[in-house]
Amino acid sequence: MELNTRQRLLNEREVATSCSISVLTLRKWRSIKRGPKFIKISTLVRYRPEDIDAWIAEQNSAPGAVQEVKQ
Repeated sequence: MELNTRQRLLNEREVATSCSISVLTLRKWRSIKRGPKFIKISTLVRYRPEDIDAWIAEQNSAPGAVQEVKQ
């Protein structure tokens, strides 16, 4: 695996804003292994933009289907 140190990593707030969800929802999803892939750097949580894009693409639902989010 080749590392690109110039790669931009996103923080929780940036991901939550881009997905129109709260930071708390993103944290809950992470704790139940539901949300996008993330990286831990010491105590910091970061996201790769391509992982966010891939996760969003996987969120397809059938036309007319209603997905309920348990809180």
